Amino acid sequence: MSDGLAAASTVACAAVTDAGKDPAPDRRRDGFEQLSAVADAVLYEGYLLYPYRRSSTKNRVRWQFGVLFPREWVEQSGPVAPSVSGSADSWYQRTECLLRVRRPGAVVRIKVRCLQMQHKQVEEAGRDGAPRAVASLRTGDGQTHLTFDEAVPREVELALPLDGLLRREHTVTLEAEADETDEPLPDGVGRIVRRREAVRGDVGVVAERLSEDVVRLRVRTTNAAPAPDPSTPRDEALRRALIATHTLLACEGAEFVSLIDPPADLCEHARACRNEFTFPVLGGGSPATTGPAVLSAPIILSDHPQVAPESPGDLHDAAEIDEILTLRTMLLTDEEKREARATDARAAAILDRVDTMPQEVFARLHGAVRSLAPATPHAAGPAPERATWWQEGADEGLSPTTDTVLVDGVPVGKGSRVRLCPRGRGADAQDMFLVGRTAEVAAVFHDVDGSTHVAVTVDGDPAAELHTWYGRFHYFRPDELTPLQTLGSTDLNSPRSKGR
Repeated sequence: MSDGLAAASTVACAAVTDAGKDPAPDRRRDGFEQLSAVADAVLYEGYLLYPYRRSSTKNRVRWQFGVLFPREWVEQSGPVAPSVSGSADSWYQRTECLLRVRRPGAVVRIKVRCLQMQHKQVEEAGRDGAPRAVASLRTGDGQTHLTFDEAVPREVELALPLDGLLRREHTVTLEAEADETDEPLPDGVGRIVRRREAVRGDVGVVAERLSEDVVRLRVRTTNAAPAPDPSTPRDEALRRALIATHTLLACEGAEFVSLIDPPADLCEHARACRNEFTFPVLGGGSPATTGPAVLSAPIILSDHPQVAPESPGDLHDAAEIDEILTLRTMLLTDEEKREARATDARAAAILDRVDTMPQEVFARLHGAVRSLAPATPHAAGPAPERATWWQEGADEGLSPTTDTVLVDGVPVGKGSRVRLCPRGRGADAQDMFLVGRTAEVAAVFHDVDGSTHVAVTVDGDPAAELHTWYGRFHYFRPDELTPLQTLGSTDLNSPRSKGR
């Protein structure tokens, strides 16, 4: 580790670990406890998809998110184009986020995690004693062993004084040497050889003061391994890649600011943050605009992401469909289960969990209804009874086609003319293409959490009439609209009033 920070020697620390072998960290200590489960889901997103068998087509096309190759290999046809998330191959990730400093002596904790590919090769003992690579091998105990690409989790962690980062950049290396191990199979019929090529990543951390108590923090991770030959296919080049790369950030004496929904006084600074091949979001369970931790992931998430408490374990797919995946895993034939177990140890663990899942755990997967709105304390007595959408007659009095909502003091409802002003607080980037466009309101909807959403059809959309016919609209919050007319009046500048 090299940094040149004289003051950092007593509190800065860095450690590169094989996260699959080291004991579990003390999550109460490391400050990342609220994001650990989500980060693990990101790490293994798409690692091995149902039906968890090597023969499945989708398990032959893997490693799609947060993949950092050596720069010379990935840019042999030209520079990579920066994107908002890591679904495209790159050689670097850049995270920028805002910190509001609360006291002197603030310390920032950074953890960069990734997967290193490990090739599992099954070899059969030949008659002459020489091993021969094979795709599969069944041993005398009835077990099948398959050649497959596995992965080993890697991470580097460091804690740095914020004052030192404001003076100069700190750099640490995430590195794993090449390695080869072999495991003999029963009765001397063959062996399993696991091979890994060396990987190396450089992580640079620096901070910039924007005001007395606001700092921009930048973390840049690059693949620094030697590049393979330009003709090397992607499947082989992955052996030198950092896969599913993401960054966890925590702080003491400061708090992170949401880039999706920043406080009004920090909107300009939030917009100026450049995030490339990654998307940082706040950790923590409360819907606040600041928080103690950040997950910068290669997929787009919302602030305060959480894994549902009903989920009994990782299925390497998506937490919201645990019940479906569990049911489908239960329906695998005995032969399919044998293949899945032989494919990968993590697939075998999924099968074990599904096969032994208690009925009460499975029942919880069927779904849960919980409010997205924070609980509001009531000074006198219990909270008043609130009607919910699943109760018969609970929506009496609501009429999307006749209801109105006040926007800048103007009642807006079906037929109102509005201008669209998306605030950029959501994760749907498509809304930003509609900034400044005019539209007509089709309906006003109220959801189960008390929020109001305005459905509109956009002027100039040649399919607007068809969308209206089958109820497909764009939806915006009232604060994302500017009224162009009062309800019932005519806007002479409307393209519809001119017959266009």
